[in-house]
Amino acid sequence: MTLLAGSAQAYQIDPLTRQPLPDGFSESRPAATAVPRETVSYSGRYAPGTIVVSTSERRMYLIQDGGKAIRYGVGVGRPGFEWAGEKTITAKREWPDWRPPAQMLKRRPDLPRYMAGGPDNPLGARAMYLGSSLYRIHGSNEPETIGQAVSSGCIRMLNDDVTDLYSRVKVGTRVVVQR
Repeated sequence: MTLLAGSAQAYQIDPLTRQPLPDGFSESRPAATAVPRETVSYSGRYAPGTIVVSTSERRMYLIQDGGKAIRYGVGVGRPGFEWAGEKTITAKREWPDWRPPAQMLKRRPDLPRYMAGGPDNPLGARAMYLGSSLYRIHGSNEPETIGQAVSSGCIRMLNDDVTDLYSRVKVGTRVVVQR
């Protein structure tokens, strides 16, 4: 799989304030650009129906039968908010409400305590909740962040892509996040 390098600095923004990150910000991983959803060949070890997130590529793969996968561009956790491991989708919501977790409110006390679901909501059109963690796979009202490392650990997708994924997976789906 090929990484496409671009001017990552031009797109590094704080996902909550929508302001540019400080000029001194740099990241150690190569930047990837958002890619259109497409079906690609897959020869990995995961069973059909598994979601595999490659944070270094900033891509997600929904494994299909016959050596194929649907590949999506994603936004991932910024430095200090990276993670890897296995989770299970434990809940799904359409146009979810957003309640920033206590950890986020501690960092950003100016955030609203509640935001109703809708186009301006940071969780976008759909959310899939990962185990008992604070992490989700969700849409975004900031499409420019797809392909970037700017979230607080959640996996972001274009709203069209998260809606597509949402329709294909069920509660109980295995999610593997790799760094």
